[in-house]
Amino acid sequence: MKGQATPYLMFNGNAKEALEYYREVFGGEISNLQTYGEADYPTPPEANDRIIHAQFKKDELFIMVSDAFPDNGVEVGNNISLALEFESQEEIQKVYDALREKGTVHMELQDTFWGAKYAKVKDAFGVIWDLNLQKA
Repeated sequence: MKGQATPYLMFNGNAKEALEYYREVFGGEISNLQTYGEADYPTPPEANDRIIHAQFKKDELFIMVSDAFPDNGVEVGNNISLALEFESQEEIQKVYDALREKGTVHMELQDTFWGAKYAKVKDAFGVIWDLNLQKA
């Protein structure tokens, strides 16, 4: 694995507002902001302006944010996950298999439109993990 786990915050359509708030509070930069409408992802029109992914960085503080898909509500408890970057197919597969054994799969390990192998799994203790292997 590469580096530390990165907090990934999920919002109910107000991720852009939250990012602006964090920039005001902490300073820092918003980067890689992409909406559902800009992504190569099937989306209903009401989600076009929602953020599918963005990053915020100030010195060592680094978080990623997204708005939930319109019918997937966000509540305290499912609004944060920990993102892990992997270096090999074998490593991501091993962790994915171990987490799903006693956990709940939110998204199967699969190839994505952003050029990665990705999965989202809630472990046996209720912690949600985003597993990502960026392809070269």
